[in-house]
Amino acid sequence: MKQLVIPALLALLIAGCSSTPDTGDQQTGAPVESRGDSGVATVTAGNMDARKLPPELTDPKSILSKRSVYFDYDKFDVKAEYKDLVAAHAKFLSNNRQFKMLVQGNTDERGSREYNLALGQKRADAIKRTLTMLGAREDQVEAVSLGEEKPKNEGQNEAAWAENRRGDMLYSGEF
Repeated sequence: MKQLVIPALLALLIAGCSSTPDTGDQQTGAPVESRGDSGVATVTAGNMDARKLPPELTDPKSILSKRSVYFDYDKFDVKAEYKDLVAAHAKFLSNNRQFKMLVQGNTDERGSREYNLALGQKRADAIKRTLTMLGAREDQVEAVSLGEEKPKNEGQNEAAWAENRRGDMLYSGEF
């Protein structure tokens, strides 16, 4: 009798853990776009796969495909040359409330680990603050520090360090 009970319980357990697909009208998962006066598309995600971003976020001709804000040495203020980039992402988030963003603050390797983590957090927070001031909701944007742990350039010179002093803006599905 025990030999029949154990396989039956396992079958019930497996059947209980399975899921059924959603039968609503979101089944297609195809994003629907509309453009308002702002020029930034509104995307209806539906059941969209998070790894597939709308074309305006990946098209190299679109400002939204640019995701890095670079900082001066030992600074965490968003420079004027990146204000339009951050504003475009804020507008996209404002028009597409279903999207979330992770801002990763990065530093070059100079400085202690603790200092770099704190500076990376200040950089990520500065980008988040700018995004929220320009229309993104607070709950759409998370700011974290990676410090010196994720260099873009492994070099040991000013050009390499300048590439590593940045904040990266990633959308859901990219992190």
